[in-house]
Amino acid sequence: MTSANPRFSETVAQLEAALRRALPGADAQSLLAPRPRRHWPSDFNPARIRNAAVLLLVFPKHDRAHVIVTVRTDTVRHAGQVSLPGGVIEPGETFEQAALREAHEEVGLRPDGVRILGALTALDIPVSGFRLHPVVGVSRARPILRPADGEVARIVEVAIDELADPTSVAETERTRDGSTLVVPAFHVAGVEVWGATAMVLAEFLSLLGWRRA
Repeated sequence: MTSANPRFSETVAQLEAALRRALPGADAQSLLAPRPRRHWPSDFNPARIRNAAVLLLVFPKHDRAHVIVTVRTDTVRHAGQVSLPGGVIEPGETFEQAALREAHEEVGLRPDGVRILGALTALDIPVSGFRLHPVVGVSRARPILRPADGEVARIVEVAIDELADPTSVAETERTRDGSTLVVPAFHVAGVEVWGATAMVLAEFLSLLGWRRA
């Protein structure tokens, strides 16, 4: 980050400049990747990959740049997990169109109030068979949002400078399918952000000069 508490306009200008350059890519994503990292099986057919898009919306709150994440309800897949608004790309949609549509469906975001800044590096998620396409957008005002019934339990507004704070990242161990994983995560605004969402945020923060301590 250029300063400890940058103004919203400064953050947007920095993002615009960074998105015109080469992206940090997989190296930045890996800073928050669970270890050991999962890969596609050797016999996996790439034609079976499903493309999905998520929206990383940047907006002002008290002139500080924030992003939104959602907490899933207990009745959907990956119940209780924290994620960015998004979902499967429908036939004929661009990544940007899909990200905006899903954000409208999940949190009631008006697409006409969002200016797309660019896209981050696509992220493969072998455990679910998806290739995730993160799209960065900006709203000039704090949006009026509402969680989708039955899908989103709540919407969390997270200050970017709090995400970038070195104390926000901690590691835990989890057991999955009999194996132990080391899972780094952001702990901010009362939620734990890990997995693909944390990896996307790691590349996003890298655009602003963040490096994991």
